[in-house]
Amino acid sequence: MPLKIENFPLLPYNTSSKNIAKKGVVMLPKICFILPCYEEEKALPHTLPKIKEKYTSLIEKKLLSSQSRILFVDDGSQDTTWQILSQASETDPTIMAIKLSRNYGHQNALLAGITEAYQQGFDAVITMDADLQDDIEVLDDFIKKYLEGYQVVYGVRSDRSTDSFFKRETALAFYNMMRFFQVPLIYNHADYRLLGRSAIEALLAFPERNLFLRGIIPLLGFPSTEVFYKRQERIAGHTKYTLKKMLAFALNGITSFSIQPIRLIILSGFVVSMMSVVILLYAFFQKVAGKTVSGWTSVIFSLWFLGGLVLLSLGVIGEYIGRIYLEVKARPRFFIEKRAGKDLHEKNSSR
Repeated sequence: MPLKIENFPLLPYNTSSKNIAKKGVVMLPKICFILPCYEEEKALPHTLPKIKEKYTSLIEKKLLSSQSRILFVDDGSQDTTWQILSQASETDPTIMAIKLSRNYGHQNALLAGITEAYQQGFDAVITMDADLQDDIEVLDDFIKKYLEGYQVVYGVRSDRSTDSFFKRETALAFYNMMRFFQVPLIYNHADYRLLGRSAIEALLAFPERNLFLRGIIPLLGFPSTEVFYKRQERIAGHTKYTLKKMLAFALNGITSFSIQPIRLIILSGFVVSMMSVVILLYAFFQKVAGKTVSGWTSVIFSLWFLGGLVLLSLGVIGEYIGRIYLEVKARPRFFIEKRAGKDLHEKNSSR
């Protein structure tokens, strides 16, 4: 009996045994949409109906299985975020939610959602921010690319006109700095992406505690492509990414993926050594010429310059040693305190 194709053309990924039913019908992908949240009580009343509307639209377009789900990850919020998500999951079986025991940070919250989705058996995940600044209208393109056989689909911002001047300039500085330190990054890509199950398996094999997913994902090596979208304005609330968090995020990315700072220390030491030889020769000739005069300014400058260089070097090396210390301890990256949602309860009871 010839293979019967439902809803989309037969493509390389869909011919796998997992997606072919016994009757020869290619099944629609079961995808989990993951939205990490941190104190988003103002945004969620807008986000929930919008993402559900898009979810329904994708099913109607035959791009998505009706067994797909929307998973919210509460990253230890102190406001009413969890109450909103818990109530939504009670009234809507497509909504699931997990609450982390404390605030572990955006990257760990994403990993918690990806891990949960993988354990629930989804074919792929799509991660996005709960404020919906990532344009959900391009989700169709994400899924189509996945059906073409891509295991990683990056959402790339083509327009950041909705961002403030400060946000745009700091983002530009961030990507330029990462490029300088040779950190593998997709330019203008944040955490709006699709990961297929094979890519998720590879990602979960990374044991590191200092998570920088934007750098790890390009290392996975699976077929990947990009989907471009225009950055939207925040629907409600305010950003939780302060300047301090952005700097810490950048530092984590550099120290996790590059040893360029240590090489710069070596270069600085070489340059200072060459400078000291030049100064030594200058002092020698001055001595021979009988023109030696005590130079208070040059001495003070040299002391402060070399002292600052030494402290800076120690700080950079200490940062790397601190990262090693955190990795060696291998502490859990997150704990899940609560789960909400019909499917989660059913699956949890069988574990």
